[in-house]
Amino acid sequence: MLDALREEVCTANRQLARSGLATLTWGNTSGIDREQGLVVIKPSGIPYEQLEAGHMVIVDLDGKVAGGELRPSTDTATHLALYRAFGQIGGVTHTHSRCATIFAQARREIPCLGTTHADHFHGPVPVARPLAEVETADYEANTGRVILERFTNVDPLAMPAVLVAGHGPFTWGRDAAESVQNAVALEAVAEMAIGTRLLDPDAPELEPYLLEKHYRRKHGPAAYYGQA
Repeated sequence: MLDALREEVCTANRQLARSGLATLTWGNTSGIDREQGLVVIKPSGIPYEQLEAGHMVIVDLDGKVAGGELRPSTDTATHLALYRAFGQIGGVTHTHSRCATIFAQARREIPCLGTTHADHFHGPVPVARPLAEVETADYEANTGRVILERFTNVDPLAMPAVLVAGHGPFTWGRDAAESVQNAVALEAVAEMAIGTRLLDPDAPELEPYLLEKHYRRKHGPAAYYGQA
């Protein structure tokens, strides 16, 4: 059942470790089959080097397990909230990558300080608020809710990343592999932002016209980066 998607999601999870984004078992990637309304996600607590496609767990959009012998990631409910709300995405990744998590713990957005950031994210990477104590009773589902609250009037395709205050980053994309690529890009721009502000605490954010130029040459109908 969903053999190709399970293989794809397994490969994407292994890439988290290969990319240096996941320490121990801190992270997970999922992918969705929109036609069947089923999500494939990493099992909870399994080391990346031990992962096999058959370990991947299948759940429906309500979180009911539909395939697999292991327990799904504890972050499953957050992934499902994003899939339900963002109908154009096909993959979600959550990590505790060091530099992006530093910003999340500081409860600060990642500023767009240069064109490297603008090539990938259309402006500062936003921060979702911390959960209130009462919200921790349904922690993972409410983590999804605070992300969606923050994305009111924000295009999730132009900004495929968020930081959850005190927690860490979530990214998404057209499929599981792209959600991991966005996590790699997020960590890179977070590291650059930290280094830039250490060198010059008053370093300015990128001029809006340069942000638009660099973003639009890679994204949207007028993009001309790469091959046709």
